[in-house]
Amino acid sequence: MAREQFQNLTEPMYYILMSLLEERCGVDIMQAVEEISKGRVRVGPGTLYALLGKFGKENMIRETEVQGRKRSYIITDKGKEILLDEYRRLITMVSDGEGYMGDKA
Repeated sequence: MAREQFQNLTEPMYYILMSLLEERCGVDIMQAVEEISKGRVRVGPGTLYALLGKFGKENMIRETEVQGRKRSYIITDKGKEILLDEYRRLITMVSDGEGYMGDKA
């Protein structure tokens, strides 16, 4: 199920998983996504926590710490595999585009 559901990640999914290569809480994840994407992608709390719930349910991330309402997360090996698959897919798409478009763009 997870492989099919997360076969092609949206930009927020991709950047959230990438940000979780380091342990982070929700606010830090939102800031990291914006920083990693150079301000191009911003994730609001609703989107973030909905995706964290889905990722957690599919064992792509795990909670590492809970202090009151503050929760920290990190990517799991399964999440890293899905992230790496998406990275490779994107690299292949760019390579295909460069090879085909060449001087046409």
